[in-house]
Amino acid sequence: MNKPPQSDKASDLNDSQSQEVNFRVAFRYWLKLGFINFGGPAGQIALMHNDLVDRRKWISEERFLHALNFCMLLPGPEAQQLAVYIGWLLHGTRGGIIAGSFFVLPSIAVLLALSYIYARFGNVPFVIAILSGFKPVVVAIVVEAIMKIGKRALKRMEHFIIAGLAFMAIYFLHVPFPLIVFTAAILGLLLKRFNLPKTASTIEQSLTQTAKTVSQKPLLHSIKTFSVFVVLWAIPFVILIWWRGWESPLAKLYRFFTQAAFVTFGGAYAVLAYVTQAAVDSYGWLTQSQAVDGLALAETTPGPLIMVLQFIGFMSGWNNPDGLSQTTAGVISALITTYTTFLPSFMFILLGAPYIEKLRENHSLTSALSGVTAAVVGVILNLALVFGLAVIFPSGRLSDINWFAAIMSIAAFIALYRFKIDVLWVVLAGGAIGLLFSLLR
Repeated sequence: MNKPPQSDKASDLNDSQSQEVNFRVAFRYWLKLGFINFGGPAGQIALMHNDLVDRRKWISEERFLHALNFCMLLPGPEAQQLAVYIGWLLHGTRGGIIAGSFFVLPSIAVLLALSYIYARFGNVPFVIAILSGFKPVVVAIVVEAIMKIGKRALKRMEHFIIAGLAFMAIYFLHVPFPLIVFTAAILGLLLKRFNLPKTASTIEQSLTQTAKTVSQKPLLHSIKTFSVFVVLWAIPFVILIWWRGWESPLAKLYRFFTQAAFVTFGGAYAVLAYVTQAAVDSYGWLTQSQAVDGLALAETTPGPLIMVLQFIGFMSGWNNPDGLSQTTAGVISALITTYTTFLPSFMFILLGAPYIEKLRENHSLTSALSGVTAAVVGVILNLALVFGLAVIFPSGRLSDINWFAAIMSIAAFIALYRFKIDVLWVVLAGGAIGLLFSLLR
């Protein structure tokens, strides 16, 4: 089993700490987290930080942010990838697999049930009522998360500037997220160069350290890990081709969402824009309205927001059963979508984390990643603003305010930020109030 490297720094996860984190205790935590990780990536990252850094002290602040910076650079669900990374830090490969799997398993079951209800019965009034209470709570969760993450990530004026520029770039100019990440990394690196003497010996030492640390990673292990993931990807695909054929809807779905997993940077909203364009316009798997409804369901269920892709997969199979029953085609398509979406995330972390850990002392890399983290704060602020406006001003006009949603958002924020009430109870209370409000109207 590939075990993470240990550091002798007191602030890091040292040997004694690692021994204190019992595997069964960690197992129970990851299982619980899968049921309470509401709030999208911002809320989930903040939840893990509060649990693992502040309360349980299983991992240091510095190591948490270092892992988060790396995950932000990857395509796919950064919160789930962060769970894999931390699980790997605590208990090696098995810890990473357990953490990443439990992060999504509850949401798979919940969203499958909601997808079937949606496809079979349409817009059920009581479901809409519960969602109306969930959505304002999610707004509050994201706002609270931005405040927590921003407080820790924006340590210098330069970081505030990067965050502000990132927000303006994505909100006003609609600059692609990968370009924002790349630019932020360059700015972070330049800040490092300007703040230290740019002597040839310093640069040479940095490059030498990078080459030396990377070379210490056994090539054989990387090849073995990559080969395992290729086999895990290929076996279901071969079975699908043998069962339904290369041009079947299921095989097309498998190929498309595999490709999407490698190119969709920028979180669930960026993924949804890319996938919806192809699924609606190119393939005709579902309608634009169905895709929007799927996002609402994914935003108010536990698990990564990128689980909206499972809904799209379900509706694709339901609308195009190809000789199967609609339910069978929908369930298989949903599971295919989820499998191909998350399998690469495990590969990215289990292959890359050992290298990234060895490069933690490379100050140039750390500075570049800190620039990325600052930019992500601005990007998450953009997402919170867009979602908040959609919930509180659903018609798009500032004069047409949804007072119920506005009051619910404020109350939920106070409950989370001021009174530190557990996010699960706040979300459940929001759903109950939304249902009650609908019955009283």
